[in-house]
Amino acid sequence: MKTKFLFLLLAISANIKAQETVTPEKYTSHNKGKFYIFWGGNRESFTKSDIHFTGDNYDFTLYDVEAHDKPKGWHIDYFNPTRITIPQTNLRIGYFINDHYNISIGVDHMKYVMYQNRAVDYTGYYPNQGSYGETLPNGQILLTEDFLTFEHTDGLNYINTEFCRVDDISKWFNLPNTDKFQINITEGVGAGFLYPKTNAKLLGNERHDDFHISGYGVSAKAGLNFTFFKHFFLEAELKGGYIDMNDIRTTKNNSDKASQHFLFFQRIIAIGGIFKI
Repeated sequence: MKTKFLFLLLAISANIKAQETVTPEKYTSHNKGKFYIFWGGNRESFTKSDIHFTGDNYDFTLYDVEAHDKPKGWHIDYFNPTRITIPQTNLRIGYFINDHYNISIGVDHMKYVMYQNRAVDYTGYYPNQGSYGETLPNGQILLTEDFLTFEHTDGLNYINTEFCRVDDISKWFNLPNTDKFQINITEGVGAGFLYPKTNAKLLGNERHDDFHISGYGVSAKAGLNFTFFKHFFLEAELKGGYIDMNDIRTTKNNSDKASQHFLFFQRIIAIGGIFKI
């Protein structure tokens, strides 16, 4: 009887020790049920586009118009609530539906500025032709400020939903503890609508600058995520897509509008947090 009791005590002791030596599961081992949020900045590039302008007494198209972004650089305005729309920014909030896939909503606050004083081809008609310093002898138009200024600078707001996959690649680098430092690769696709505040001055009309839903966009992205101490991360993304805006407001007159479509390419750096509620 004493022998059986001794064996029982030894078995219980061994089981307790075994349980004590089991390594607890890491927080970063699973993503399901986690929320994340990030905030960052971007640089952008745009392809050339044809811009079609229509109104009560004009209908013309400018061909192969070039544009650039309007970077702020490293600046405190990225975190100043009163000036936060001045830089080019990215805000995103997401939720992991399982360990690898998440859905999110966000705003890509880009800025699109048409190059001034460039010569472009055109077709169509408009009033007072030649009175804006725009007429060139070869039949092209010079994009003078009196003829046209055209910017989506507050901004080219792409409000979108994304569906993304995330994979932990820490083992590629032999990282010993992902709860301290983890490297993930992410890729995804998105779609949404454009809500720009277009700064336009057309054919001597008063400058127009109001928010207006102007079209739609689709996009795809890939990036690297560096997570520190389970909850904080730095993310670098490359993101490209297609934008089609067929209803851009250009003046206070509802009959005046423009349309264009083009490709865009973003380079994004963001900081964020990931957590469970």
